[in-house]
Amino acid sequence: MTNRSPNAVRSLVALRRLARRLGGVGLSAAWLAGVGAAGAAVSMRRAYPRAPHATAGQSRPAARPVPEGRLAVAVVLGASGSVITDAFGPYEVFARSPRFFPYTVSASRQTAMCSGGLAVVPDYSLEDVDAGLAPEPDVVVVPAVAAPNGKKEAPLRDWLTRRSERGAHVLGVCNGGRLLAATGLLDGRRATAHWSALKGLARRRPQVDWVRGQRYVQDGTLTTTAGVTSGMFGALRLVEQLAGAGEAQRVGQELAYPGWSLHGPTEIRAQRWAPLDLAFLLAAVFPWWRPTIGVGLVEGVGELEIAAPFEVYASSFAARTVPIAAEATITTRHGLRLVATPTDGIAPEVDRLIVPGAHTTDQVDSQLLGWAADHGLEVELPNSGQAAGQFTYDAMLADLASHSDQTTALVTAKSIEYPTEQLELAGAGWPWRPTALLALTATAAIGIGLAPAAVSRRARR
Repeated sequence: MTNRSPNAVRSLVALRRLARRLGGVGLSAAWLAGVGAAGAAVSMRRAYPRAPHATAGQSRPAARPVPEGRLAVAVVLGASGSVITDAFGPYEVFARSPRFFPYTVSASRQTAMCSGGLAVVPDYSLEDVDAGLAPEPDVVVVPAVAAPNGKKEAPLRDWLTRRSERGAHVLGVCNGGRLLAATGLLDGRRATAHWSALKGLARRRPQVDWVRGQRYVQDGTLTTTAGVTSGMFGALRLVEQLAGAGEAQRVGQELAYPGWSLHGPTEIRAQRWAPLDLAFLLAAVFPWWRPTIGVGLVEGVGELEIAAPFEVYASSFAARTVPIAAEATITTRHGLRLVATPTDGIAPEVDRLIVPGAHTTDQVDSQLLGWAADHGLEVELPNSGQAAGQFTYDAMLADLASHSDQTTALVTAKSIEYPTEQLELAGAGWPWRPTALLALTATAAIGIGLAPAAVSRRARR
């Protein structure tokens, strides 16, 4: 038997202690990573829940011919889920002009899901357009989709290529640029996308000349825009090109997007990740005990008025949103058909009920008012104090700040590339719910990390 020297024994003991400590660190890291991954998965699943099955009343309508003199605009809704403002913003821009005829199109499904949990009954399928059963589009709007490179969107990628080959103007909104890049249509061209995706896109698609710090970039018949609300700038640019400067000026003034002007600069701040963006990360990875907001939908409300609460709360991960209406479907001001939980159905428990677009309770359906009363909820009208000419996202970001915190509201505005100079925010300064969950998770991780050493000490006794 070999006798070990004292130094060798001390070294062996030190190595064993180091191994136990490293094992504890590994367990702590695995715990933190697991909690973060689970939280992120929950956040994404709630942002893009499974699309509801259509009922007989939600079937696609018969094909409508394009009125003479109008240009057809196909607003694409992805099979994997679409960012709501990317689709609804350009839709409303084009719908406000009598020179355009917008419609929605998706894969062969009865409903298409948008971020925040709002489903749309598409007007047509991709196959309808190919078969001539729907108008051949002069313009195609491509929003960001949840899985731009996935199998679910393969039919859409092929369809977009065919539309471009037939001469359609293509408008890629925000990370709709990722979907267009996956088709190869952007190769050899200048393009842009959401600021957070540009670095990765430049690495994966070096064939494209990616541009930072621009609201939109045009290269031939392809137009791409920066984040989310920039899609309205791109749509107004196409209105100017295809219908004239006067029409673009009229529609733009009606929209009243802060700071927009017909011949204003297209440069914007080149955003990058910053320390305050930690608020976004915390909300995304710690979704537990978030409030649930019922969004009351009423007939004839504007598309952007509806998109605002779903966009703001889905982008911030500060609350879950669920659509509620008097009937299973409602129709927006310009013809979008939206799916909601009817008031006589089984609705989830909600902590608040907000009705976007309504300025008084007289504009709210009596069945929705009765449902709110039965559930002990006050009907909140975030647009009731909105000044004339004020954009609806101002009101919703103020609502987010007052019910969550100002930092989250500002980070959300940055995420959707929305100006903040005109915002009037009041509320807490920091998101304390996810911060408290982080502290609890870190405390548990420390305890898990110390467990191997504690077990070893007990074994030696």
